[in-house]
Amino acid sequence: MIIELSDTNTKEIADELLSDQEANSMATGRVLTLIVVASATDDVECILDTVREASHEHPARVLVMLTDKDRKESRLDARVIVGRDSGASELVVMRLSGEMADHLGSVVTPLLLPDTPIVAWWPVSAPARPSDHYVGRIAQRRVTNARHNVSGNALLRLTSGYAPGDSDMMWSRITTWRGIVASALDRYPHERVESAVVSGPADNPSVDIAAGWLAHRLGVTVERRINTPEDYPQTRVEGANLFPIHSLVLNRASGPISISVQDESTVRISLPDSPDAQVAMSVRTESDCLSEELRHLDADVAYAAALQGLGLVTVD
Repeated sequence: MIIELSDTNTKEIADELLSDQEANSMATGRVLTLIVVASATDDVECILDTVREASHEHPARVLVMLTDKDRKESRLDARVIVGRDSGASELVVMRLSGEMADHLGSVVTPLLLPDTPIVAWWPVSAPARPSDHYVGRIAQRRVTNARHNVSGNALLRLTSGYAPGDSDMMWSRITTWRGIVASALDRYPHERVESAVVSGPADNPSVDIAAGWLAHRLGVTVERRINTPEDYPQTRVEGANLFPIHSLVLNRASGPISISVQDESTVRISLPDSPDAQVAMSVRTESDCLSEELRHLDADVAYAAALQGLGLVTVD
């Protein structure tokens, strides 16, 4: 069910949510409040689809705040989405126009679920210091998405603006890959890695954070190489959706370990004196990544360490 509320206020929105609970004779059953901060010009339907998918694992009250500063009139319009249209969540999509767009805190506070954790998600653009933003200050976890902001300063801002509780979806995009790397290193012989080379496109920060993770964990300088379609023929396949870390080489005394993407769903692992292995792995969806970020509400120390490791990465 979708309820449209034009030129409304938070009391009317809260009343609609309460009315739905009473009409269906059910408690909220929500485990957290997810606040989504975006612009009215972003792909809102794509954002809502991601939230709906993630809500099957994490039922939540989702408060989507869409700012529209181009509209001069100060007003609040809302859509309250409940039932099967909202997945396993209660969805409130609010468009804050004009001066109202500068007062997210006043709007969101009355709608928070009591006694539940708060997670903030910026699916496109995020502040330089999420923990200093009003929504970030009230949230235990703050999730950004550097994939949509790939300027050279994006990682620098994430590193300098980091506070415990911050994370970015570029990190959860490589979770499966990190498991494959750890498994390859666990194979005999257990030798020290002397150096590493990570290759991928220039415009994907997941490649950079992977290099930072390796540098911190292995204690070596990691070379980050930038691939072009000429370097990596698989990227020229029309419509190909390849994992961004095209190849990794870990140099050891007995020979290198190599992990390379073969196609959209397969990576090849090559070890000295062993036959090559093919392992299934594909690109994770936005909802996969958001679901992972919502599974733990404590500080992500591994992500923080990977950011620190960026100082040991050289770019070729």
